[in-house]
Amino acid sequence: MPGGAEPDAGIDPAAPVERLWLDADSWVDVARGWVRGAAAVHEHLVDTVAWQQGRIFRYDRWVDEPRVGSWWRAGDPPPHPVVLEAHRALRDRYGVTFDGCALARYRDGRDSVAFHRDRDMRWLYDTRIALVVLGARRPFLLRPRANRHAHGLADHGATHDLAPGAGDLLVMGGRAQVGWEHAVPKTRTPVGDRISLQWRWTAKRGRPEQGAGFRAPLHYGRG
Repeated sequence: MPGGAEPDAGIDPAAPVERLWLDADSWVDVARGWVRGAAAVHEHLVDTVAWQQGRIFRYDRWVDEPRVGSWWRAGDPPPHPVVLEAHRALRDRYGVTFDGCALARYRDGRDSVAFHRDRDMRWLYDTRIALVVLGARRPFLLRPRANRHAHGLADHGATHDLAPGAGDLLVMGGRAQVGWEHAVPKTRTPVGDRISLQWRWTAKRGRPEQGAGFRAPLHYGRG
């Protein structure tokens, strides 16, 4: 079909959504199998998206980010019809406007993202971070910020592993970016290609975050 669409590719409005409360103000919605025909959508995006290799400065040199990415801006032709359908469905369900969708591709178990909050949004007191996963199932860890300095804890202090697979939807909301961190860790277990479609929104309420974001250069301390 035109645009890489498959007859059975689309959003399943009947997919049940379960809300997991992380604390009194932070939650994650989980909808398994939210995208039908996820394998075909994944294959199309792998083959047609102009994936870009990002670089970040870490202490003494520039290094490649352990994943590749792209961006779709709302109003532009979507990389697949399902991306636009998901964009509209998320907007309607959560009653917020998203600027577009970031695409992150984890090619194998060496690709990853460390524990972090989406601090570059600055206002974190009321946010919606929606993730649609296409491709291989991998761990998706959540931990309270209180565990970030704890030593000897399993999974670096993670208390939840939502482990999304092909077509699953995760939406982190409320103050999840204030008191919680999330990660897609490296794995030595052989794992296939995974794409994460990511939509982000902030109410711009509360005190904005100060200091550098996750992608800011890191330098050795001086003293």
